[in-house]
Amino acid sequence: MIKENVDDVESRVQAACSRAGRKREEVTLIAVSKTKPVSAIYEVMETGIKDYGENKVQELCDKIDIIKEPLNWHMIGHLQRNKVKYIVDKVKLIHSVDSLRLAEQISVEAQKKSVETDILIEVNVAEETSKFGLSTDEVVQLVRDIAKLPAVHIKGLMTVAPFTDNPEDNRPYFKNLKQLAVDIAGKNIDNVTMNELSMGMTGDYEVAIEEGATMVRVGTGIFGARIYAKNV
Repeated sequence: MIKENVDDVESRVQAACSRAGRKREEVTLIAVSKTKPVSAIYEVMETGIKDYGENKVQELCDKIDIIKEPLNWHMIGHLQRNKVKYIVDKVKLIHSVDSLRLAEQISVEAQKKSVETDILIEVNVAEETSKFGLSTDEVVQLVRDIAKLPAVHIKGLMTVAPFTDNPEDNRPYFKNLKQLAVDIAGKNIDNVTMNELSMGMTGDYEVAIEEGATMVRVGTGIFGARIYAKNV
C-alpha cells in the first residue's frame, strides 16, 4: 500500500510541477513520519525517499537511534527551547522557528556542538489563533535579528495553511508566503537566503507547488491515516 501511495503522490507532484513550468527536482518531498512506526519508514525508504519530517523531539531522536541509514531529518513541529540541544546536530533543517529566543537557543547549542544549523521562519499567513508562527508583518524584523546570530542560517519560510476540503482555498496563503520570500530576498540581508518555501501538506500540496513550494510535507498521503501511539 505504501509504495502505491508514494507512486500516486510522486505522479501528482510531477504533474503540479509540469503545470507550473517547474522541474521536478525543484521540489523536495518530505514524508511526514510522525506517529508512524519505524517499519513503515523502512517501507518508504525502499521507494527512494530520503527526507522525513517529525513533530516531536523525543520521537525524532528515538527514530534516528534506530534507523542507521543516512536520511535527511526535518523538525517540522513546534520546538521548545529546552529541547533544542537534542536535535541541532541531528536534523537537516528546522522548519518551525518563530521567535528570537528560540533562534538564540539554537545558536547557543549549535556552537556548543560545533555545527551550523539551517532554519526556516514559520509564518502564520492565515493568522489562525490555533497555530504557531509569526504574522506576515513581523517576519522581516525577526529575520534581521536572527541573521546576526552565529551558527544559524535562515534558508527560507514555512507555513501551515488552514485545513480545508478545497485546496484552492489555500492558494492565496501560498501566494502570500511566496511574495514575502521574494520581498525578503530583495533586501539582501547577510546570512539569509530565501531558497526554501516549506508549504503544502497532503490536502493541498499540489496547489502549493503551483505557487512555488520547494518542500511539501506529506504524511497521510504516503503513510495512510495517522495512528497515535506511544511506541515507535
